[in-house]
Order: sequence, then structure tokens, then C-alpha cells
Amino acid sequence: MLSELFSNSDLLLAGGWIIVLILLLTFVMWMMILDRYVFLWRDRGPAVQDTFQRWQRQASKDQHANHRLRQALTQGFRQRASRWLGTIQIITAVLPLLGLLGTVTGMIKTFEVLTVFGTGNVRGMAEGISQALITTMAGLIAALTGIYFANDLEQRIGSETEHLAGHFNDEHHNEGGTR
Repeated sequence: MLSELFSNSDLLLAGGWIIVLILLLTFVMWMMILDRYVFLWRDRGPAVQDTFQRWQRQASKDQHANHRLRQALTQGFRQRASRWLGTIQIITAVLPLLGLLGTVTGMIKTFEVLTVFGTGNVRGMAEGISQALITTMAGLIAALTGIYFANDLEQRIGSETEHLAGHFNDEHHNEGGTR
């Protein structure tokens, strides 16, 4: 039965307009996730170098000012690396709700068929139940993958930020606290 849905491309039709919205949001979420992995893989090094160059240009002999500068530069790197993470997390929270909306609309469709035809229109009832189950499944699967990768990205970005802050502290100790 499931293979027939996939082979006939009825999966998209069975989910109705809600499945289209789930797929669209999932696509957007994955573009953002991939963008962050590309940043960590390709753009992280230049971003760290840029941060250190700013440190070298702006550091002074005042330890308190240097501490604030290190915090600001580290926070700026974290914000740059965390771009889209909030949006990804929002989408992962919305996807199961869209699946639930599909469940409700599918069940309403099923009850409408029951009201009009009774139990005599099994095909009509099956369409509503199919919409309910497919949208729920799609919303949950998309959200689970989004949650996993958003958490992975957050851990990697946190680790990179701590590593960057550690380099600032190493440089601070190597220079005897002055510049």
C-alpha cells in the first residue's frame, strides 16, 4: 500500500495543501542548515582570522577594555556563526504543528464523509485518514531531522566559540596582559 503511494506520486496529493507547506518549510530549513555547515567548513577560518585582526587593531594596554573587547569579538563571531539557528529552531517547532493541522483537517474530511454517506463511502473516509496520517508523519520526520542538526550545529558553534575565546586568553597570557 505504501509503495503504491510512493510509486504513483499520490503521497503529495494525499497530504493536501498542508503537505506542500511542510515540504516548502523543510526545504527552507535544510537550505539554512546546509548554509551553516558550509560556514563551519569553509568560512570559519577567515571569520576567525578577521576576528583576530580586529583584536590586533583595537587591543590596548587597558586590561578591562581588552576584556570587554574580547567578549565583544567572541560574541560577534558567535552571532555570525549562529546565523539562521533561531529560524531553524522555529521551523522545527512549527513542522509538527503543521502535521497536527493536517491530522485535524484530515479527520474533519473523514467525519464529513461519514456525515453525508455514513460508512458506505470507504474511499472517501480513506482519503481523510490518509491525509491525517501522511501530514503527521511528514511534519514529525522533518522536525526530528531539524532538531538533530540544529543541536549539532549549536554544539559545533559553541565549541568553535570556546576555542576562539581560549586563543584570546592564550594571547593575553603570552603577552603578560599588556599589548
